[in-house]
Amino acid sequence: METTVLNPTQLHLLQMFSRNYDENILKEIKEILFRYHCQKMEEEMDKWCKENDMTTEKFDEMTKEIHFRTPYK
Repeated sequence: METTVLNPTQLHLLQMFSRNYDENILKEIKEILFRYHCQKMEEEMDKWCKENDMTTEKFDEMTKEIHFRTPYK
């Protein structure tokens, strides 16, 4: 069996949430973490777009041949 090593963030979260919370609190915590993660991703994307002088027009041109829909059989 392979051993999994937790990173410092995982360890901190485990310690922080070691209490047994009810479902409502768990739902709130998930929502907060999700929003935080989305915010950070958006900031990184904005930074990348600025660094690469990305515009909506450039993005549309780059992706015009890409199909984002799931193929159904």
